[in-house]
Amino acid sequence: MDRMVFLASSGADQFSNAMAINSNNLANASTTGFREDFQQLRSMPVFGDGLPTRVYAMTERPGSNFANGPINQTGRDLDVAVQGQGWLAVQGGNGAEGYTRTGSLHLSAEGLLQTSAGLPVLGNGGPITIPPAEKFNIGADGTISFKPLGADTENLVVLDRIKLVDPDTALLEKGNDGLFRQNNGQLAEPDNNVKLISGALEGSNVNVIESMVNMIELSRLYEMKMKMLKTAEEIDESAASMMQV
Repeated sequence: MDRMVFLASSGADQFSNAMAINSNNLANASTTGFREDFQQLRSMPVFGDGLPTRVYAMTERPGSNFANGPINQTGRDLDVAVQGQGWLAVQGGNGAEGYTRTGSLHLSAEGLLQTSAGLPVLGNGGPITIPPAEKFNIGADGTISFKPLGADTENLVVLDRIKLVDPDTALLEKGNDGLFRQNNGQLAEPDNNVKLISGALEGSNVNVIESMVNMIELSRLYEMKMKMLKTAEEIDESAASMMQV
């Protein structure tokens, strides 16, 4: 009896975790550049003194879906989408370099080029700061050019270049901050083959219909585990009644 209760309770708990991962995917179905998280469940033996006679369920996030999302034209100068494979390098909240596909950029009051989440975009020498300018342009190779205020020429001055990288996706892991980093702790090298599309944004790669179907399946499995717990309780009550006779 205890085996049934242990398996059902651990299974219900892990199915709840799987639903949380799936819910997060659905919540980010319209988030720019979002990469869907996978989830899987497997049975794990409980090791200890004696033989492993108990098994519990475990939810894992084995990785992320690196398929590209749809490209949507916005016409906004500060919107960029990575064409094909590649990433924008940004500075995370902890100061460490991370990689994102979110290309909805803006300038802070100090002229710091940031993502929509307020993360500084990295260039050749660190975070990119753009001085007051009449206009500026982000090229396909990430080069940032601008026309200084009061300049009597139409020629743009090259300021910096956004760090664009294309590391092996097998090495990439998503952190709790939503940024990707290499699991070997190394920083990705700039890749000249990565190109940007100006005036466009990449949408999320979450398949809403597929995620909804997955949520329904997980909900049914969770209900099944709860029914197992109820059945175990009824069997225990029946056994207790027989013992009282």
